[in-house]
Amino acid sequence: MDIDILWKVSGLALVIVGIIFSVLPVIPGQVVAWSALLLLQLTKPVPFSAGFLALWAFITAAVTLLDYFIPIWGTKKLGGSKQGIWGATLGLISGIFFFPPLGMIIGPFLGAFAGEMIAGKDTRTALKSGLGSFIGFVAGSLMKLAISVIMAYHFITAAF
Repeated sequence: MDIDILWKVSGLALVIVGIIFSVLPVIPGQVVAWSALLLLQLTKPVPFSAGFLALWAFITAAVTLLDYFIPIWGTKKLGGSKQGIWGATLGLISGIFFFPPLGMIIGPFLGAFAGEMIAGKDTRTALKSGLGSFIGFVAGSLMKLAISVIMAYHFITAAF
């Protein structure tokens, strides 16, 4: 079996896993998708330039970081107070360690809701703040999915 075929099949599997995990918050799917591009570099001829890989590494890192901040930003955008933002932050952190992957979805929502209730806000305002964190989670997931699909396109066009 040609070793290039092994790299391409392995990379294709990574691209598929990357797309799946870009919407399931278990591991960062966009990092897995980028690793498929890197794996394809082991084939002959080398399909990507160093600049291309560096650009996608930067985009991947930026999206990975943004994914943690967007739910907090969503809380703030929908009128969350400092307590709601802190609650969303603490909910996200605890959700990462306790009950993943579901905790990463529910944690910021519950944290923002609890923070607003502690701040003395009414239930409607607290729910709105929690909704902001959930919308932020969905936006982050869509962002990760989009870049994972774009990287899949580059992988497939270069590999096959």
